[in-house]
Amino acid sequence: MAYNFTAKEVYEAYDRIRDYVYKTPLEESLYLAKDGRRYFFKLECAQTVKSFKIRGALSKMTTLTEEEKQRGVATISSGNHGASVSYAARLLGIEKAVVIVPETTPKAKIDKIEFYGAKAMLMGRNYDEAHALGMEYIGKHGMTYIDAYYDDYKIYGGQGTIALEILEQNPEIDTIVVPIGGGGLITGIAAAAKSINPDIRIIGVQTEACPAMIKSYEDNVFYDEYPVTGDTICDSLVGGVGALSYEILKDYITDIIEVKESTIRKAVKHMIKEEKFIAEGGSCTTLAAVMDCPERVGGKNVALVISGGNIDGELMMEILNEK
Repeated sequence: MAYNFTAKEVYEAYDRIRDYVYKTPLEESLYLAKDGRRYFFKLECAQTVKSFKIRGALSKMTTLTEEEKQRGVATISSGNHGASVSYAARLLGIEKAVVIVPETTPKAKIDKIEFYGAKAMLMGRNYDEAHALGMEYIGKHGMTYIDAYYDDYKIYGGQGTIALEILEQNPEIDTIVVPIGGGGLITGIAAAAKSINPDIRIIGVQTEACPAMIKSYEDNVFYDEYPVTGDTICDSLVGGVGALSYEILKDYITDIIEVKESTIRKAVKHMIKEEKFIAEGGSCTTLAAVMDCPERVGGKNVALVISGGNIDGELMMEILNEK
């Protein structure tokens, strides 16, 4: 399928969601500046539900017709996207909202989804089973599916609004570093940023545990599923990539850097202890890239997208106590 996603979708999304989301801070790092380079954290960990995902969910859900709202919305996600759909439904007065999660989902995540008002439904032993059963349920009940990252222009447009804020907050930014999971975040950001400054550099980052986009481009294969190797603290970045992102990201990207899990843990610790920001592992891949590959990241005024702050409390304490 040929995709024609452009920055126009991002600008239209921002008009729809700007009254619902925080314009999150772009804070300069106190500790990273070196060799004339300055680094700025785009703190989506301070966003509503502590994740950028609310932008895409609202972008899509603000376009629904009254009839679609009456039929209800549904998604399949035990993470930030599920909580975002739940919260967006409450904001927009959509009474029927369902978030389908695997049976193994921790109670804390289910509680968060239901706190905002959606009904969490447990289906399947893992995400793949939950997705298959969930799509069957959604189709059977005629609900509107709110995609997380696959190929919905409205979702990508919402995520891209981060770039509009970054370049308004600091027009001197010449490099934006973004985590890559499914690819919706970096693709939306890249399309918007390049429309403002065609010379801006876009750097993607993936964990060594699941470099799905890197391998997709190396192998020239669309990996909509991809295995996880070893342990990872980047739950939000594992799995395959989105079709829309795979199709067009290569036209925007400067580089994709693979970072070690050990460095990501150091980055989480640095963010909390030194910068005083709580951020989840997947978000801290951008800082990990600077720690391990500053020359490859490059740039003079560099924005690091800190995409979320939903780190498990026990994991956070474990990382803080590491020597």
